[in-house]
Amino acid sequence: MGKQLLLVNDLPGYGEVALAAMMPVLTHMGHHVYNLPTALVSNTLDYGRFEILDTTEYMRNTLGVWKSLGFSFDAISTGFIVSPTQAAMIANYCSREREKGTKIFVDPIMGDEGRLYNGLTKRTVEGMGRLISQADYMVPNYTEAALLAGEPYEKEGLSWVAMKNLLGKLHRIGNGSVAITSAKVDGSDAVAGFDGERGEYFLRTFDMIPVRFPGTGDIFSAIFMGNVMNGVSMMDSVDRAMLAVRQMIVLSRNSGDSFKGIPVENCLEVLDSCREDRK
Repeated sequence: MGKQLLLVNDLPGYGEVALAAMMPVLTHMGHHVYNLPTALVSNTLDYGRFEILDTTEYMRNTLGVWKSLGFSFDAISTGFIVSPTQAAMIANYCSREREKGTKIFVDPIMGDEGRLYNGLTKRTVEGMGRLISQADYMVPNYTEAALLAGEPYEKEGLSWVAMKNLLGKLHRIGNGSVAITSAKVDGSDAVAGFDGERGEYFLRTFDMIPVRFPGTGDIFSAIFMGNVMNGVSMMDSVDRAMLAVRQMIVLSRNSGDSFKGIPVENCLEVLDSCREDRK
């Protein structure tokens, strides 16, 4: 039976990223999806020009309305956060909901390739640090993991020993599970993780496909969350998300405007074919 899921992320006017990418994925997986936009964004940032509307006041009012209506959630997923003020509000809300048994998933969207995204500052990192302290599952990329742990970004990647140290440091912040994407471990592209319930580290390597789509991290997070909430183990959920995202990229690599992102609605059958655990 599907779960009640709240997605807290930005909403693009054009492009298959953030809420626009996550909602069809999780709906297809059988869940009931609510969305709380952190910002309205005119288009994906890859186009170079964009407009962003901060929706913090709308979020605050909406949470009040939902409380009065008695809405509750089995899990909350957070993504792009506009400001430290917004991060504090969301962290407080997640803290209260976590005490009720709601699972908290955090994708701390802040940067990539060793740099913060334009407009984000150290205050952003501090605000996100408070949010990940409430996470049952956090899914940073390697850049974000290094920022949150206060570690230097190593362009050539890390050894498996060093990656396990980084995973352990992040685990101790929120006492939850961690999956680090876009990592390079002992020279191989990888997703590295720590399953907090089992107390186990794991590493999944992959071959990079030479094409870039914005939003693949959002899709990964959605598939990962959907599987965990369907009762799949963390490691198998990572495997399924990796396999599905890879297949979606292959299906979409010649789709035209890559700045738009993956046309998710045309690829949803991939989710059905990735239900069997990878051996």
